[in-house]
Amino acid sequence: MKVLILNGAKVFGSSNGELNTLLCDTAKTELESLGHTVLYTKIDAGYNISEEAKKVLDADVIIWQYPAWWMAEPWIVKKYLDEVFMEAATGLLSSDGRHANDPEHGYGSGGLAVNKKYMICTTWNAPKTAFDDKNEFFEGRGIDGVCFAMHKAMQFCGLKKLPSFICNDVIKNPKVNDYIKNYKAHIKANF
Repeated sequence: MKVLILNGAKVFGSSNGELNTLLCDTAKTELESLGHTVLYTKIDAGYNISEEAKKVLDADVIIWQYPAWWMAEPWIVKKYLDEVFMEAATGLLSSDGRHANDPEHGYGSGGLAVNKKYMICTTWNAPKTAFDDKNEFFEGRGIDGVCFAMHKAMQFCGLKKLPSFICNDVIKNPKVNDYIKNYKAHIKANF
C-alpha cells in the first residue's frame, strides 16, 4: 500500500513539534518494514498544493499526525485540508451526495474515495481520563468524539476510518518510550 503521513507538528511557543515528528518517523520506519510505500509531508515546512493533491489521490491510507491545540488540530492542518482536498476534490467527490429530487437527504454520501482509509493520531496534554470518564472534561466522548469534525471531513470524501491513536499527558507526564512502543504495536495491528 501507499501510505501518506501528514505531519501536522507546528513550531510555536515552547513546542518544537518534536514528539509528533518522532511519531511520524516511527510510523514511516514501521510501515516500510512491513513493505508499504510511504509518502510524507511536514505541513509546517510548506508544500505545493498540486503535488499534495496528487499524493492524497495516490495514497491508499492517510495518517493525520498532529498535536491538539485548543481541542482541535493546529490551523496549518486545517489550512492543508482546505487547500489540498479542494484541489483534489474532483477525485474525491462526485457531489455532496444530495439529489435534486430529494435535497433534504443524502448529504455527505457523495465521496468517491471509498477504497481509501485514514487514521488520526494525536498528542494531547490531557490525561486519558479526560476523554473516557463521563464526569471529566470531554464527557466520556473519547478521542473519536473529540475529533468528530476531522472524521466527518474524511467520511465526506468516502474514506474509511482506521482505529485512532492518542498520546496523553505529553507535557505534564510524558512517557515517550511507551508512546513509541504502543504506536508500533498499533501500526502492526492495523497494517
